[in-house]
Amino acid sequence: MSIIKTNNTIVLVVDDSPESLGMLNATLNQAGLTVLVALSGAQALTIIDKVMPDIILLDAVMPEMDGFDTCSRLKERLPSIPVIFMTGLNDSKHVIKGFEVGGVDYITKPVIPDEVLARIKVHSHNAKLAKSAQVALDFAGQYIFCVSQNGELEWATPHAQELISELKGDLTETWAMIQPDIAKWLLSSDKENPLALEHFTPVIQAQYAGEYDSLHTLIRLVTPKKIGNEEDLQKAFKVTKRESQVLYWLSFGKTNWEIAQILEMSPRTVNKHLEQIYKKLDVDNRTAAASVSIRLLEGNS
Repeated sequence: MSIIKTNNTIVLVVDDSPESLGMLNATLNQAGLTVLVALSGAQALTIIDKVMPDIILLDAVMPEMDGFDTCSRLKERLPSIPVIFMTGLNDSKHVIKGFEVGGVDYITKPVIPDEVLARIKVHSHNAKLAKSAQVALDFAGQYIFCVSQNGELEWATPHAQELISELKGDLTETWAMIQPDIAKWLLSSDKENPLALEHFTPVIQAQYAGEYDSLHTLIRLVTPKKIGNEEDLQKAFKVTKRESQVLYWLSFGKTNWEIAQILEMSPRTVNKHLEQIYKKLDVDNRTAAASVSIRLLEGNS
Protein backbone atom coordinates (compact mmCIF):
# COMPACT_ATOMS: atom_id res chain seq x y z
CA MET A 1 0.00 0.00 0.00
CA SER A 2 1.44 3.38 -1.01
CA ILE A 3 1.11 6.50 1.10
CA ILE A 4 0.41 9.68 -0.84
CA LYS A 5 2.32 12.83 0.14
CA THR A 6 2.20 16.32 -1.39
CA ASN A 7 4.18 19.53 -0.99
CA ASN A 8 1.23 21.23 0.74
CA THR A 9 0.16 20.75 4.33
CA ILE A 10 -2.52 18.02 4.32
CA VAL A 11 -5.40 18.54 6.74
CA LEU A 12 -7.85 15.75 7.51
CA VAL A 13 -11.18 17.15 8.73
CA VAL A 14 -13.47 14.68 10.50
CA ASP A 15 -17.02 15.89 11.22
CA ASP A 16 -20.47 14.32 10.83
CA SER A 17 -21.94 17.68 9.78
CA PRO A 18 -21.82 18.27 5.99
CA GLU A 19 -22.31 22.02 6.56
CA SER A 20 -19.32 22.21 8.90
CA LEU A 21 -17.21 20.15 6.51
CA GLY A 22 -18.16 22.38 3.61
CA MET A 23 -17.21 25.57 5.43
CA LEU A 24 -13.87 24.20 6.64
CA ASN A 25 -13.07 22.72 3.25
CA ALA A 26 -13.62 26.10 1.56
CA THR A 27 -11.62 28.00 4.21
CA LEU A 28 -8.63 25.66 4.17
CA ASN A 29 -8.57 25.30 0.38
CA GLN A 30 -8.58 29.06 0.02
CA ALA A 31 -5.54 29.19 2.31
CA GLY A 32 -3.66 26.82 -0.02
CA LEU A 33 -3.95 23.70 2.13
CA THR A 34 -4.78 20.22 0.87
CA VAL A 35 -8.01 19.10 2.52
CA LEU A 36 -9.35 15.60 3.10
CA VAL A 37 -12.83 15.15 4.59
CA ALA A 38 -14.48 12.33 6.52
CA LEU A 39 -18.04 12.15 7.82
CA SER A 40 -17.19 9.54 10.46
CA GLY A 41 -14.35 8.05 12.44
CA ALA A 42 -14.49 4.91 10.31
CA GLN A 43 -14.02 6.96 7.13
CA ALA A 44 -11.06 8.76 8.73
CA LEU A 45 -9.36 5.47 9.53
CA THR A 46 -9.86 4.31 5.94
CA ILE A 47 -8.41 7.55 4.57
CA ILE A 48 -5.19 7.38 6.61
CA ASP A 49 -4.45 3.95 5.17
CA LYS A 50 -3.90 5.68 1.82
CA VAL A 51 -3.01 9.29 2.63
CA MET A 52 -0.91 10.55 5.53
CA PRO A 53 -2.16 13.92 6.84
CA ASP A 54 0.05 16.48 8.52
CA ILE A 55 -2.67 17.47 10.98
CA ILE A 56 -6.21 16.36 11.89
CA LEU A 57 -9.27 18.45 12.83
CA LEU A 58 -11.65 16.17 14.72
CA ASP A 59 -15.21 16.76 15.92
CA ALA A 60 -15.63 15.55 19.48
CA VAL A 61 -19.30 14.55 19.24
CA MET A 62 -20.19 12.11 16.45
CA PRO A 63 -22.57 9.13 16.28
CA GLU A 64 -21.34 5.54 16.48
CA MET A 65 -17.58 6.14 16.91
CA ASP A 66 -17.16 9.48 18.71
CA GLY A 67 -14.16 11.79 18.37
CA PHE A 68 -12.38 10.40 21.42
CA ASP A 69 -12.48 6.79 20.26
CA THR A 70 -11.52 7.96 16.78
CA CYS A 71 -8.54 9.88 18.17
CA SER A 72 -7.33 6.85 20.12
CA ARG A 73 -7.52 4.71 16.95
CA LEU A 74 -5.80 7.37 14.85
CA LYS A 75 -3.00 7.76 17.39
CA GLU A 76 -2.30 4.02 17.29
CA ARG A 77 -1.39 4.38 13.62
CA LEU A 78 -0.12 7.95 13.48
CA PRO A 79 1.29 8.75 16.94
CA SER A 80 3.19 11.87 15.84
CA ILE A 81 0.37 13.55 13.87
CA PRO A 82 -1.26 16.40 15.86
CA VAL A 83 -5.02 16.20 16.47
CA ILE A 84 -7.06 19.35 17.16
CA PHE A 85 -10.51 18.77 18.62
CA MET A 86 -13.56 20.81 17.65
CA THR A 87 -16.05 21.06 20.49
CA GLY A 88 -18.98 23.14 21.75
CA LEU A 89 -18.33 26.36 23.63
CA ASN A 90 -19.29 25.01 27.06
CA ASP A 91 -18.06 21.42 26.70
CA SER A 92 -15.13 21.65 29.14
CA LYS A 93 -15.38 17.92 29.88
CA HIS A 94 -14.81 17.25 26.19
CA VAL A 95 -11.72 19.45 26.21
CA ILE A 96 -10.21 17.51 29.10
CA LYS A 97 -11.06 14.14 27.57
CA GLY A 98 -9.62 15.30 24.24
CA PHE A 99 -6.25 15.97 25.83
CA GLU A 100 -6.39 12.64 27.66
CA VAL A 101 -6.72 10.66 24.41
CA GLY A 102 -3.88 12.51 22.66
CA GLY A 103 -5.26 15.79 21.34
CA VAL A 104 -2.85 18.73 21.24
CA ASP A 105 -5.39 21.57 21.16
CA TYR A 106 -9.06 22.43 20.70
CA ILE A 107 -11.17 25.04 18.99
CA THR A 108 -14.74 25.93 19.89
CA LYS A 109 -17.74 25.74 17.61
CA PRO A 110 -18.88 27.65 15.68
CA VAL A 111 -15.31 27.80 14.42
CA ILE A 112 -13.64 31.06 13.40
CA PRO A 113 -11.69 30.61 10.12
CA ASP A 114 -8.69 32.73 11.13
CA GLU A 115 -8.41 30.87 14.43
CA VAL A 116 -8.49 27.50 12.68
CA LEU A 117 -5.75 28.55 10.27
CA ALA A 118 -3.58 29.92 13.09
CA ARG A 119 -3.85 26.69 15.11
CA ILE A 120 -3.09 24.55 12.07
CA LYS A 121 -0.02 26.63 11.23
CA VAL A 122 1.41 26.41 14.75
CA HIS A 123 0.82 22.70 15.34
CA SER A 124 1.85 21.47 11.89
CA HIS A 125 5.06 23.50 12.17
CA ASN A 126 5.78 22.14 15.65
CA ALA A 127 5.16 18.58 14.45
CA LYS A 128 7.64 19.02 11.59
CA LEU A 129 10.24 20.45 13.97
CA ALA A 130 9.73 17.54 16.35
CA LYS A 131 10.17 15.05 13.52
CA SER A 132 13.35 16.77 12.38
CA ALA A 133 14.69 16.76 15.93
CA GLN A 134 13.93 13.06 16.32
CA VAL A 135 15.71 12.15 13.10
CA ALA A 136 18.67 14.29 14.14
CA LEU A 137 18.81 12.50 17.50
CA ASP A 138 18.70 9.15 15.73
CA PHE A 139 21.88 10.17 13.91
CA ALA A 140 23.59 11.75 16.92
CA GLY A 141 27.35 11.63 16.61
CA GLN A 142 27.27 11.37 12.83
CA TYR A 143 27.85 13.91 10.06
CA ILE A 144 24.30 13.95 8.67
CA PHE A 145 22.61 16.59 6.52
CA CYS A 146 18.97 16.74 5.45
CA VAL A 147 18.43 18.40 2.06
CA SER A 148 15.49 19.15 -0.23
CA GLN A 149 15.16 17.72 -3.71
CA ASN A 150 17.18 20.59 -5.19
CA GLY A 151 19.96 20.27 -2.62
CA GLU A 152 18.89 23.08 -0.27
CA LEU A 153 20.00 22.46 3.30
CA GLU A 154 17.12 21.89 5.75
CA TRP A 155 19.05 20.87 8.87
CA ALA A 156 22.28 19.23 9.97
CA THR A 157 23.35 17.33 13.07
CA PRO A 158 25.57 19.32 15.46
CA HIS A 159 28.62 17.23 14.55
CA ALA A 160 28.07 17.90 10.86
CA GLN A 161 27.88 21.64 11.49
CA GLU A 162 31.07 21.52 13.55
CA LEU A 163 32.90 19.51 10.88
CA ILE A 164 32.07 22.09 8.20
CA SER A 165 33.15 24.88 10.51
CA GLU A 166 36.48 23.19 11.24
CA LEU A 167 37.25 22.36 7.60
CA LYS A 168 35.81 25.30 5.70
CA GLY A 169 34.12 27.94 7.82
CA ASP A 170 30.57 29.29 7.62
CA LEU A 171 28.02 26.53 6.99
CA THR A 172 25.63 28.67 4.91
CA GLU A 173 28.36 29.99 2.62
CA THR A 174 29.93 26.56 2.26
CA TRP A 175 26.64 24.90 1.38
CA ALA A 176 25.93 27.56 -1.23
CA MET A 177 29.16 26.48 -2.98
CA ILE A 178 28.43 22.78 -2.95
CA GLN A 179 24.64 22.89 -3.45
CA PRO A 180 24.79 22.75 -7.31
CA ASP A 181 26.94 19.61 -7.15
CA ILE A 182 24.70 18.05 -4.49
CA ALA A 183 21.52 18.78 -6.49
CA LYS A 184 22.96 17.35 -9.72
CA TRP A 185 24.17 14.24 -7.89
CA LEU A 186 20.80 13.62 -6.20
CA LEU A 187 18.97 13.85 -9.52
CA SER A 188 21.33 11.44 -11.23
CA SER A 189 21.06 7.67 -11.36
CA ASP A 190 24.51 7.51 -9.77
CA LYS A 191 23.63 8.77 -6.28
CA GLU A 192 24.34 5.37 -4.74
CA ASN A 193 28.02 6.13 -5.43
CA PRO A 194 29.68 8.75 -3.18
CA LEU A 195 30.12 12.29 -4.45
CA ALA A 196 33.60 13.78 -4.00
CA LEU A 197 33.37 17.31 -2.59
CA GLU A 198 36.55 18.90 -3.88
CA HIS A 199 35.83 22.24 -2.22
CA PHE A 200 37.27 20.74 0.96
CA THR A 201 40.87 20.06 1.89
CA PRO A 202 41.19 17.18 2.37
CA VAL A 203 38.51 16.10 -0.09
CA ILE A 204 35.51 14.57 1.69
CA GLN A 205 32.65 12.55 0.27
CA ALA A 206 28.88 12.84 0.37
CA GLN A 207 27.11 9.50 0.73
CA TYR A 208 23.42 8.85 0.16
CA ALA A 209 21.97 7.90 3.57
CA GLY A 210 18.34 7.35 2.63
CA GLU A 211 15.09 9.28 2.40
CA TYR A 212 13.86 11.47 5.27
CA ASP A 213 10.43 11.69 3.64
CA SER A 214 9.22 11.89 0.07
CA LEU A 215 10.57 15.42 -0.27
CA HIS A 216 13.92 15.26 1.56
CA THR A 217 17.10 13.21 1.47
CA LEU A 218 19.67 12.42 4.15
CA ILE A 219 23.35 12.81 3.26
CA ARG A 220 26.29 11.56 5.31
CA LEU A 221 29.70 13.22 5.02
CA VAL A 222 32.64 10.82 5.19
CA THR A 223 36.35 11.09 4.63
CA PRO A 224 37.98 8.96 1.91
CA LYS A 225 40.53 6.25 2.55
CA LYS A 226 43.38 7.65 4.58
CA ILE A 227 47.02 7.73 3.51
CA GLY A 228 48.26 7.49 7.08
CA ASN A 229 47.46 5.06 9.88
CA GLU A 230 47.17 4.77 13.65
CA GLU A 231 50.95 4.72 14.10
CA ASP A 232 51.23 8.09 12.36
CA LEU A 233 48.70 9.53 14.77
CA GLN A 234 50.50 8.03 17.76
CA LYS A 235 53.84 9.54 16.74
CA ALA A 236 52.52 12.94 15.71
CA PHE A 237 50.26 13.61 18.68
CA LYS A 238 52.09 11.70 21.45
CA VAL A 239 49.04 9.60 22.25
CA THR A 240 48.89 6.00 23.41
CA LYS A 241 48.34 3.15 20.95
CA ARG A 242 44.74 2.72 22.09
CA GLU A 243 44.10 6.45 21.85
CA SER A 244 45.51 6.49 18.33
CA GLN A 245 43.12 3.69 17.34
CA VAL A 246 40.15 5.59 18.76
CA LEU A 247 41.27 8.77 16.98
CA TYR A 248 41.76 6.91 13.70
CA TRP A 249 38.20 5.61 13.63
CA LEU A 250 36.89 8.94 14.86
CA SER A 251 38.33 10.48 11.69
CA PHE A 252 35.99 8.24 9.66
CA GLY A 253 32.97 9.74 11.41
CA LYS A 254 32.32 6.68 13.54
CA THR A 255 30.16 7.10 16.63
CA ASN A 256 31.38 6.11 20.09
CA TRP A 257 29.24 2.98 19.92
CA GLU A 258 30.69 2.00 16.53
CA ILE A 259 34.26 2.59 17.73
CA ALA A 260 33.54 0.47 20.80
CA GLN A 261 32.34 -2.38 18.59
CA ILE A 262 35.35 -2.15 16.26
CA LEU A 263 37.93 -2.00 19.05
CA GLU A 264 36.04 -4.39 21.35
CA MET A 265 35.72 -2.03 24.27
CA SER A 266 32.85 -0.32 26.05
CA PRO A 267 31.51 3.07 24.90
CA ARG A 268 32.44 4.39 28.33
CA THR A 269 36.07 3.43 27.72
CA VAL A 270 35.93 5.18 24.35
CA ASN A 271 34.75 8.32 26.14
CA LYS A 272 37.66 8.12 28.58
CA HIS A 273 40.14 7.82 25.72
CA LEU A 274 38.53 10.78 23.97
CA GLU A 275 38.91 12.93 27.07
CA GLN A 276 42.65 12.28 27.02
CA ILE A 277 42.83 12.83 23.26
CA TYR A 278 41.17 16.25 23.58
CA LYS A 279 43.75 17.30 26.18
CA LYS A 280 46.73 16.10 24.14
CA LEU A 281 45.46 17.67 20.90
CA ASP A 282 44.37 20.85 22.73
CA VAL A 283 40.85 20.72 21.28
CA ASP A 284 37.42 20.94 22.85
CA ASN A 285 35.33 18.32 21.06
CA ARG A 286 35.27 15.22 18.85
CA THR A 287 34.76 17.18 15.63
CA ALA A 288 37.84 19.30 16.17
CA ALA A 289 39.85 16.18 17.04
CA ALA A 290 38.57 14.42 13.91
CA SER A 291 39.47 17.44 11.78
CA VAL A 292 43.06 17.48 13.09
CA SER A 293 43.33 13.73 12.54
CA ILE A 294 41.95 13.90 9.00
CA ARG A 295 44.47 16.52 7.96
CA LEU A 296 47.40 14.45 9.20
CA LEU A 297 46.13 11.18 7.75
CA GLU A 298 45.58 12.82 4.37
CA GLY A 299 49.12 14.18 4.37
CA ASN A 300 48.03 17.80 4.78
CA SER A 301 49.60 18.44 8.14
